[in-house]
Amino acid sequence: MKNLEYYLNIAYEIKLRKLSEDEGGGWLAEIPNLPGCMSDGENPEEAVGNLDDAKKCWIETCLELGRPVPEPITDEFSGQLRIRIPKTLHRTLAERAKEEKVSLNQYINYQLSRGVGYKP
Repeated sequence: MKNLEYYLNIAYEIKLRKLSEDEGGGWLAEIPNLPGCMSDGENPEEAVGNLDDAKKCWIETCLELGRPVPEPITDEFSGQLRIRIPKTLHRTLAERAKEEKVSLNQYINYQLSRGVGYKP
């Protein structure tokens, strides 16, 4: 059975953010997988140290209430994606790829990369 010790030993992703003066200054540390689990501190090290206690309390509360404790998802991407698109879009993409003298796959990959600002 998964208990408090089990969850405390999971290496959850931690996000750090410098707080503005309007927010009180210092640093905010949070665990995105555990909604609302956050803490702050004068510097990043203090914020992360304080987060350990917040994480323990967050998990204890879930266990006491019988709620599931989310675990990190290990995302392994194959690089393959299957989507459905309108026939007219498919045709337009295929025509543009032919004009560029590249495969449809290469053309779509290029356009998606441009759209999200990805720079290889």
